[in-house]
Amino acid sequence: MTQSSEIVRIAAKGDGVTADGRHVPRAAPGDVLRADGTLAPGQHHMAPPCRHFGTCGGCQLQHCDEAAIARYVAERVAFAAEGQGVALGAMFAPHLSPPRSRRRCSLHAASAGGKPVIGFREAGSHRVVDMRECHILAPELFALVPALRTLLARRKGRYAVDIELTLVDQGVDCALSGLSVEGLAETEELLAFAQAHGLARLTLDHGYGPEPMWEPEPATVTLGGVPVGFPSGGFLQATADGEAALAATVREWLAGCGTVADLFAGLGTFAFALAGPAKVLAVEAARDAHLACKAAAGRAGKPVHAMHRDLFRNPLQPEELDRFDAVLLDPPRAGAREQVARLAESTVARIAYVSCNPASWARDAAQLAAAGYRLEAARPVGQFVWSTHVELASLFVR
Repeated sequence: MTQSSEIVRIAAKGDGVTADGRHVPRAAPGDVLRADGTLAPGQHHMAPPCRHFGTCGGCQLQHCDEAAIARYVAERVAFAAEGQGVALGAMFAPHLSPPRSRRRCSLHAASAGGKPVIGFREAGSHRVVDMRECHILAPELFALVPALRTLLARRKGRYAVDIELTLVDQGVDCALSGLSVEGLAETEELLAFAQAHGLARLTLDHGYGPEPMWEPEPATVTLGGVPVGFPSGGFLQATADGEAALAATVREWLAGCGTVADLFAGLGTFAFALAGPAKVLAVEAARDAHLACKAAAGRAGKPVHAMHRDLFRNPLQPEELDRFDAVLLDPPRAGAREQVARLAESTVARIAYVSCNPASWARDAAQLAAAGYRLEAARPVGQFVWSTHVELASLFVR
């Protein structure tokens, strides 16, 4: 008979892992897996605050306390570096965003038995959880869910609608995809909905891109103290709190650098955070984000030069990179293999690498380490509270 075994850590996908390698769903470090397969909760096991936990795919770790999650976030980064043979210098204390702080989300709506259900999908399924509470979304976003449910309840027939909600400076930006709107009456109904709920913007996408239906004033997000036009569907760090932690960390690491290249700059999250002490080149492939960054820099008089360039197909070359005191990069989840290869050939003294995927980051880190860079520090950030999604900032020096 198998003996009792203690849960010693959390695996990448959220299962608890025993010392002998067994994976146990919804187990926390310190729990004990008894010989009969039942679980004895330990000191880090907590009662999940949300009724939907275990069904909703939005959270995986609500059964763990903050200490266990902080350790998990740090270990994801440390183990990823170790797996690629990269020596890690200082590990900064993990930063965890608080509950109800998510300022953007992708929800789904569907007709079920003639009634609308709205929420995240179930884990590993296309079924939608009819969300009646949420402990991760900012209250302004969740407050719109019952209103959307009422709006869709008037619809007849079957439908499947994707809902993007983002908290911008003017309120909630609501983007609907897959919703059929026919005739004046349905159009006026949507406009009345937007007005009644004080939306910053309402857009519809019929398969040809988002079309604004309601936008009393241009939607903006403030980055580094600069209001930047927010394209529908644009990228933001998941929480303002997490963004502030990442920005403060890279500002500290790159203090004294007079010129910085911000690669995969997006709307300018880090470019505007660094601009002032430094002159920043903000390089981005998405045209709408590039134009928004460029216009905002011009209006604010910030020393940010926006460049439109696809860094996957046309990375900055070593001779271009060598002009800068430091480089910051914040690539998509796939990482930045080609751009990192050019960085490895450069003479840039400091590289701040922000990542939303420890696995691709560690792969790129190994390439930099092989070229003589040292991974001096890393700071894990858990913006997606209670999820297995981990972000980080890291500093490489030569």
